[in-house]
Amino acid sequence: MVGRESAINELFQSLEDFPVVAILGPRQCGKTTLSRDLGEAHRFDLEDPVDLARLEDPVLALSPLRGLVILDEIQRRPDLFPYLRVLADRPDQPAQFVVLGSASGELLRQSSESLAGRIRFLELSGFGIGEVGERDKLWQRGGLPRSFLAGSDTVSWNWREQYLRSLCERDLPQLDLRLPAFEVRRFLQMSAHLHGQTVGYSDLSRSLGLTDKAVKHHLGILHDAYLVRLLAPWHANLGKRLVKAPKLYWRDSGLLNSLVGCRDRKAMESHPRLGAFWEGFALEQILSKRQNASAWFWATHAGAEIDLVLENGSGLWGVEFKWASAPSVTPSMRNALTDLGLERILVVHPGEKEWPMTDKIEAVSLEGALARLGVQ
Repeated sequence: MVGRESAINELFQSLEDFPVVAILGPRQCGKTTLSRDLGEAHRFDLEDPVDLARLEDPVLALSPLRGLVILDEIQRRPDLFPYLRVLADRPDQPAQFVVLGSASGELLRQSSESLAGRIRFLELSGFGIGEVGERDKLWQRGGLPRSFLAGSDTVSWNWREQYLRSLCERDLPQLDLRLPAFEVRRFLQMSAHLHGQTVGYSDLSRSLGLTDKAVKHHLGILHDAYLVRLLAPWHANLGKRLVKAPKLYWRDSGLLNSLVGCRDRKAMESHPRLGAFWEGFALEQILSKRQNASAWFWATHAGAEIDLVLENGSGLWGVEFKWASAPSVTPSMRNALTDLGLERILVVHPGEKEWPMTDKIEAVSLEGALARLGVQ
């Protein structure tokens, strides 16, 4: 078993301050397992027909309960949020509620409207490098617990294939991605080949025979299901023509490897997009631990770019991801320091050595970047 002390501590702290806490993240990332560490509780699994029947009258089912109440797969019953507001507002607060969900978007909107000031949202991703330490294995298999902890690479691969099949046949259609299962799989594969690139909606729509609006809708569903990250471009007016489309990253490296056909490390290292794979993996290790931090990428039509721009303390930091043992300073880095007023740039490479490249640019390992950004 892998301990998730940081997540459980944050959950306990949140329960001290809020009557309702929502844990959101992709399916099979460990939300239910984490909730079991809270100890004794009244539990409702909203995928269980028996529990759904118990909640036919929510007030009758929930109002007598005392202590901790856990509602799993809450996205299946968003109509419960107004009832939770009534229960959370009782003067003596006899019960607290933890809701677990595997989709955001509409769920976040409804819960925010019903429970404003009463709910805290926590995002749980798969295992991170700070929890398991085995970077290469994590990069290949991804952080979903059953994939990472599988007895062999073959078992891990087979589990991910079944996971993707379930997404295509059941989970994504339930979230309104209404295409035949084989077309959903094709859409996932095409989005995987965009990993680390700005999204060209028109190119995708022509390839898939869909409208631009449909492509945006489908990508929005993948984003809301915590499968992809759509990283927004830096938006300040700097007097230069800036790229305005978001960049797309598959959040779990194991699912990405499955979608592009990389069964093992050798296949990853021979893939022409290896640099983008490293960029996405390292970027997700950082952003999954900085849930509330503002983050962007910066790119101009003249070709200058920085992979990640972060608010860090009172200023902005840049992060570049380079699949190279000895990365060098680029004109883009120098331009970004001047144009964005960056305090520092971290150049994250796959090695372990670290050294200053200039007075404001430093080459670091992934673990070193996490330490400098305070997200180990």
